[in-house]
Amino acid sequence: MAKSENQPKRQIPTWAKYMGLSFQLFGVIGLGTWLGWWIQQQSEMKFPVWILVFSFLSVVLAFYQLWVSMKQDR
Repeated sequence: MAKSENQPKRQIPTWAKYMGLSFQLFGVIGLGTWLGWWIQQQSEMKFPVWILVFSFLSVVLAFYQLWVSMKQDR
């Protein structure tokens, strides 16, 4: 017997959604910081400008993703 169209879809538990979101934030910030570190190593500059720039941008991007995700939950 096929599933009925009227049956509600299974929803992901709230704790699982936010646990996955925490790993996503960690990954975005980690990748941005690593990219800044790699560019810093290639440029051989003394002041860590690329690490600071990419770290800051990745934190902004991660919080933007968090804001969009929280906005969708309303």
